[in-house]
Amino acid sequence: MSSTGAWVRPAFHPVVLVPVFDHEGAIGAMVDAILQHPTPCLLVDDGSGPACEQVLRELAAAHPGRVRLVRLPQNQGKGAALMAGFRAAAELGYTHALQIDADGQHDAACIPQFLALAEAAPEALICGHPVYDESVPKHRLYGRYLTHVSVWINTLSFEIRDSMCGMRVYPLPAVTRLMREVNLGHRMEFDTEVAVHLVWRGVRVVNVPTRVTYPADGVSHFDLLHDNVRIARMHARLFVGMLLRMPRLLWRKVVT
Repeated sequence: MSSTGAWVRPAFHPVVLVPVFDHEGAIGAMVDAILQHPTPCLLVDDGSGPACEQVLRELAAAHPGRVRLVRLPQNQGKGAALMAGFRAAAELGYTHALQIDADGQHDAACIPQFLALAEAAPEALICGHPVYDESVPKHRLYGRYLTHVSVWINTLSFEIRDSMCGMRVYPLPAVTRLMREVNLGHRMEFDTEVAVHLVWRGVRVVNVPTRVTYPADGVSHFDLLHDNVRIARMHARLFVGMLLRMPRLLWRKVVT
């Protein structure tokens, strides 16, 4: 609050957050691309093996003040790594975290666009909406549509164009508060689950088309069996949650 008693919007202070697990072959190029922009970078090592751990330590040492490293002693999953990154970013005084995957799927040249949108709408979730090239595996493309439909049902809206894209900007006050109050999934289900919960809480979503490629030598840690089971259970939980919130969600449509 200012000396006149009026509320003053907190300064916009973003960080680029990258969860990393055994991406030693790709993370150097990703960090180089991120550092083409002035925003600092926070790497979260999700219990990587010695080779990747060494690469991450060298990157942090080579860019003091611009690259910070948080290490989890054991692999806990993408969601757990992101939540550890959100906590660290909030403790360091950042207001927003731009999530980008470590494997090179996302174009770091989009960082200024995402951050400009977040600064213009600081309470919103800025969510990437993938534009694929011919490198996308068709089974992944078709499988995403099942999640899209579930998300549209569970939010009773089309607010979230794509809940699985790993490039987005989170308002840290909203997401850290959610983490304190809700037990979110720790693995691949996290991106979808956190987005649905934020929409339930009234957080506006700004969807941004963004180019996504699948490198031929890319490393995927998606476990076809276990992660699909986790995602199915998550959708079931969210459906129950939607039923409990249905009157409020429908009322929101009436008054907005």
